[in-house]
Amino acid sequence: MAVESSRIERPQPMLRDLHFGSLSIGFPVVQAALSGYSDWPMRNVARQQGARYALCEVMLDQFLVALKNRQRTGHFLHIGDEQRPVGGQLMGAEPEQFSAGAIKLVEAGFDVIDINFGCPVKKVLGRCRGGFHLSQPEVAIEIIRRTRNAVPAEIPVTVKMRRGIDDRAESRDKFFHILEAAFAAGIAAITVHGRTVEQRYNGPSRWSFLREVKQFAGDRVILGSGDLFTAQDCLDMMAQTGVDGVTVARGAIGNPWIFSQAQALAAGRPLPPPPSLFEQREVILRHYQLAEQLYESRRCGQIMRKFGIKYAALHPEYELVRADFAKSSTRQTWEQVLSKWYSEDLPGQYPDPALHRSQSEGN
Repeated sequence: MAVESSRIERPQPMLRDLHFGSLSIGFPVVQAALSGYSDWPMRNVARQQGARYALCEVMLDQFLVALKNRQRTGHFLHIGDEQRPVGGQLMGAEPEQFSAGAIKLVEAGFDVIDINFGCPVKKVLGRCRGGFHLSQPEVAIEIIRRTRNAVPAEIPVTVKMRRGIDDRAESRDKFFHILEAAFAAGIAAITVHGRTVEQRYNGPSRWSFLREVKQFAGDRVILGSGDLFTAQDCLDMMAQTGVDGVTVARGAIGNPWIFSQAQALAAGRPLPPPPSLFEQREVILRHYQLAEQLYESRRCGQIMRKFGIKYAALHPEYELVRADFAKSSTRQTWEQVLSKWYSEDLPGQYPDPALHRSQSEGN
């Protein structure tokens, strides 16, 4: 069984509510954009467990500009009033098309527009998107300015960055140049991932850099990201770096309870025990039911398989449950897994952070 470090009693930081300009977010532990994951059902489940803000999976500007209202692609822009505020994250190469994509997100009803300068995936970098922009500050700044000018003033625009392309001094200078110009252009908040683009998901996230960024930014809003796999991790990052909030990425997949656990710790209460198998079953089934509302029935089971694999990490028989979820592709087989493994209300377990560190979702 994985051991949750949050069982150790530690002084908790005094947390202030998070704000993006005039938009109040609330509790400052929120869900990051997760490519292939953070759709409406996942955001909905996270909201029910205490995430006061979540971002949709990143979308390409050219995809949005050309998007038709089709059943197969409509899920990308699906928003429920029950989960507001919700952010739309955008990625692209050309400033003009980028701002046009931002308008599409505004028209779809997103409450915040987030610019992705963080994605380290090779095919993204090869097309001059995502983290690539950290190597070309003037293009990045032009994208920020055009996007902020195109989006209505009352809608916050935020930016997601990594700490640079690599660890060279030149990359560091470019990072701070973009950061300062972004705030000067009216950006409401910037999320900083503590790894470089070159690192991708390898090695530790450098929290000391986040502390340096927050000291540089002063009263301007900085969120931290990277290596947030437990509720205590979230509070530790804020305590150690001074950032105004954190965005949980891989640590929230299959573990929406991380948000309510962080709230409990921040309020000075003991860490809640891991959800029991009945509690897990209720949320897992709810997640599937929400997915059925969004996707065609024949696609739903295949889409949900990856979530089942992640939920399995909270089960004391993780390896066996994971194997059964990996073979599930229909509502019937999904319910068979739940009947087989979640029919007795046994204690759950905290997910082992090592399971996340070996994988590469998120940006």
